[in-house]
Amino acid sequence: MAEVSANSFIPETFQGTTVDLTSQIGLLWELIRVPLIVPLLKFAVVVCLVMELMLFAERLYMGIVIVLVKLFWKKPEKRYNWEAMKEDLEAGSSNFPLVLIQIPMFNEKEVYKISIGAACNLSWPADRLVIQVLDDSTDPIVKDLVEKECKRWAAKGLNITYQIRETRGGYKAGALKEGLKRDYVKDCEYVAIFDADFRPEPDFLRRSIPFLMHNSKIALVQARWRFVNSDECLMTRMQEMSLDYHFTVEQEVGSATHAFFGFNGTGGIWRIAAINEAGGWKDRTTVEDMDLAVRASLRGWKFVYLGDLQVKSELPSTFKAFRYQQHRWSCGPANLFRKMVMEIVRNKKVNFWKKVYVIYSFFFVRKIIAHMVTFFFFCVVLPLTIMVPEIDVPKWGAIYIPCIITTLNSVGTPRSIHLLFFWILFENVMSFHRTKATFIGLFEAKRANEWVVTEKLGDGLKNKNSKPNKKFQFNFNIGDRIHVTELGFAAFLFFCGCYDYLYGKNYYFVYMFLQTITFSIVGFGYIGTIVPT
Repeated sequence: MAEVSANSFIPETFQGTTVDLTSQIGLLWELIRVPLIVPLLKFAVVVCLVMELMLFAERLYMGIVIVLVKLFWKKPEKRYNWEAMKEDLEAGSSNFPLVLIQIPMFNEKEVYKISIGAACNLSWPADRLVIQVLDDSTDPIVKDLVEKECKRWAAKGLNITYQIRETRGGYKAGALKEGLKRDYVKDCEYVAIFDADFRPEPDFLRRSIPFLMHNSKIALVQARWRFVNSDECLMTRMQEMSLDYHFTVEQEVGSATHAFFGFNGTGGIWRIAAINEAGGWKDRTTVEDMDLAVRASLRGWKFVYLGDLQVKSELPSTFKAFRYQQHRWSCGPANLFRKMVMEIVRNKKVNFWKKVYVIYSFFFVRKIIAHMVTFFFFCVVLPLTIMVPEIDVPKWGAIYIPCIITTLNSVGTPRSIHLLFFWILFENVMSFHRTKATFIGLFEAKRANEWVVTEKLGDGLKNKNSKPNKKFQFNFNIGDRIHVTELGFAAFLFFCGCYDYLYGKNYYFVYMFLQTITFSIVGFGYIGTIVPT
């Protein structure tokens, strides 16, 4: 057999130096495009379209159910036994159950007074209320301020205890678990949890506890979050749109159909017996709230969501804080899914359809597929197909179904429907961070258990900005303001948009250029609130 030279596999133009680099790259692209790129990209398009259909079916199902719930379902007060709490002059406060309020916090200088004050102003007999401030702060100044605030309320006759630990082991889950071990809470039947920026209305306990008192199988009553700073900047408006859909649709549908949804970690009240039966708080993931909810549900406990019981809270208004929060909220569920999927499958106490709902709908589609299809399809695969004319993405997959999904997502916040287009572009940018976090959780990579407390600004920034004749200096930390990955995607999408403008036929360049602008704005750090020193 004749000896084959390696050069015989390489075109002659590559063997000399007469052809410039651009021509060589172009020729190499032509060599690999048909045998390699086209099949891979076709496969990627099919996978993305399948994921998109899964997400579409999920959104359509929840849209239909929420309409039926609003039109025909009874209110929670009618579906379950519920009686208003009544004062008994003869019995005094003895007919009120003993309730524990837990307020976990970590260096919450700007907002610590908010939740403590709101908890102390709850309309509940003072001798039937135990307030526990679980302070894991590392700043001694903040610790001193929080302790003094607790003593101030204790002097008014409130049963409030300032609790600290030697270490932050287990983070929030560790603090909550440690708090339940204290002797002075052993007689408490229920525990309400409020993060440091949450401010429940005075009637919170009177409206929620009757569900637990008169229905022995209910473990959790979850209230809806409302946001005091949603109008602070465009980024907080975008967050409000996403979270309003979560509460208005996802939580409502889960409560009405399966009596199950993910505990939101705050703004809810638990039956302590249910927590203990489920195995207590665990710190194996960064979503200890969801972990407990799934374990309790697998033991047959039911949850109730009250959409008209609202608790005010604060949205992260700096992009750095929001990015860390989204990492935790995306990585944690994926990591929990990895650890619990077989436990759910083997469970004998819940029926088959509830298992399907938890595994497929709650975890797989909402926590994994939703992030991945948004990023891979609209930020990677669709732009690449522009440069490969052999691949034709169907209009229903590229335009029609995404528009329907987006419209369904907008029902939670009608007042922001005019911002829907901005929301789409911003969500596409954030899908990169969420997808990366999802993979970290699924493969339990290095940052899987990273816990960064979401920074809250409270009224501090507003008060500073209201001071006249005050000159501010802005910290310009290039690591916080310049995001190289986002700028890289902006360059990639700009190139794809230019190519489509010159050679394409589907007018995708309009979307590409708008998405390029959004990635660039985020990449240069012009998003969210800029905090002055």
